[in-house]
Amino acid sequence: MSTDIRFDLRLPIGLLFTIIGVVLVLYGMAGPADIYARSLGINVNLRWGMVLLVFGAGMLLLARRARGRE
Repeated sequence: MSTDIRFDLRLPIGLLFTIIGVVLVLYGMAGPADIYARSLGINVNLRWGMVLLVFGAGMLLLARRARGRE
């Protein structure tokens, strides 16, 4: 009996980065603004959250596209 299990690593990586990105974006939008005084007033959590969110969404898109080709 042979089972052909294909595991695409982009799926869990995409989920991980998307979840962390969402958490950072939410904290960057709802968190206290005075903590960004050290970073010259730049909302680092919001910006990096968006970067992680875009990266995670891209990985999920690539995983979905690869699954559709099978």
